[in-house]
Amino acid sequence: MVGRARRRSRPGGPPQDPPSAARRTGPVRRRAAVAVGLAAALLATTAACGAEEGPPTLTWYINPDAGGQQRIAQECTEAAEGEYRIAVATLPRDANAQREQLARRLAARDASIDLMSLDPPFIPEFANAGFLAEVPDDVAEQASEGVVEGALQGATWEDRLVTIPFWANTQLLWYRTSVAEAAGLDMSEPVTWDQLMEAAASQEVLLGVQGAKAESLTVWINALVASAGGEIVANPEAASDEVELSLDSDAGREAARILQAIGQQGLGGAGLPTADENASLALFQGDRGSFMVNWPFVWTATEGAVEDGSVDQAVLDDIGWAMYPAVAAGSEARPPYGGINLGVGAFSDHPDLALAAALCIVEPERQAAYFVSDGNPPSATAAYEDPEVQEAFPMADLIRQSLEQAAPRPQTPFYNEISAGLQETWHPVGAVAPDRTPRTSGEFITAVLRGEQLL
Repeated sequence: MVGRARRRSRPGGPPQDPPSAARRTGPVRRRAAVAVGLAAALLATTAACGAEEGPPTLTWYINPDAGGQQRIAQECTEAAEGEYRIAVATLPRDANAQREQLARRLAARDASIDLMSLDPPFIPEFANAGFLAEVPDDVAEQASEGVVEGALQGATWEDRLVTIPFWANTQLLWYRTSVAEAAGLDMSEPVTWDQLMEAAASQEVLLGVQGAKAESLTVWINALVASAGGEIVANPEAASDEVELSLDSDAGREAARILQAIGQQGLGGAGLPTADENASLALFQGDRGSFMVNWPFVWTATEGAVEDGSVDQAVLDDIGWAMYPAVAAGSEARPPYGGINLGVGAFSDHPDLALAAALCIVEPERQAAYFVSDGNPPSATAAYEDPEVQEAFPMADLIRQSLEQAAPRPQTPFYNEISAGLQETWHPVGAVAPDRTPRTSGEFITAVLRGEQLL
């Protein structure tokens, strides 16, 4: 299927963190009459303040976006009809910095965190540490209804839903139809990584992949291992000294073979060792662009580039999309999964109201509007039927299908160590060796988890 440009504009700071409540102490001993007088004055003051404060304000810590979460907060405040208000506080742009700020404050039992937008890989860590309020069965049932499979897996820890799925993300295979036709590939059928490598080599074009020593490399490795029928961690719920890595397997070696071939044959271009998602997109839009694995932002970013004149309309007209590549013919691809889930802070003074607010935030019609305004795909399947979604994202049905097949990254409290260990041992991809890297990588990460080696 070939995309066509649709011109539209997109809305594009952050409030300060709310102050923590100050604790007040007073003298231990007082005369009885003075104590009664002070108590009466305090009650009067408290009553007056309570009358002025109005309904509880829930603070929602959000990841930076184009303003969609702020809009949803206002909508749900109005829908609450005075039961609560929602104020947003914006976290840092970097996902690891988001995690560090939230974890540090929750470790201090910060009651100001009522709701938080959480990157799925950090959910097991927060749940295991007791940072997330329990999601009751009735809320979990409501929040799970009509949700894509990948998002449900990413919101679950120890067989329980611990966060509320909000928006989900996945990678597609984007391609230049002219290159695919010249290579004789039928893109209406599943394609494999070997077919893409052969097509790129024969046409002397480049593959858009992410080889930077960053989270994007972990995403790629995990998708390859999962698509080969394996997993990176055999027992993700285990303690750090009992975690077993499954990289030294046929699936791990097949993932290493693909990375090595792309790196050694120069199919990812000279910039592959530092290529992230944006660099891959720039390569794909260029004269040697061919095939690329990347997130749905590709579509809106290319539309915007056409509007500002930095990319020709012909490039947009030449773009098609397909399911993520398979590792072997006849096997099902397991695309990457990402997105944002909503967690309720374990130390919130209003956990029930926060859960009610979360259910309001994730209503399918709000997810659909958020997709159109901010480009973040819904976790709710019903949102994909929205006419505005279908108009703005002609690949919406494929995104939904991809999210049903998507494989979350290792769901373990020690994800940070595992991801950093993979980046340390699988970079640069041209130096990866199928008969060595999966084994040594597993040994290195195991040693890190046991405190025997430092990252």
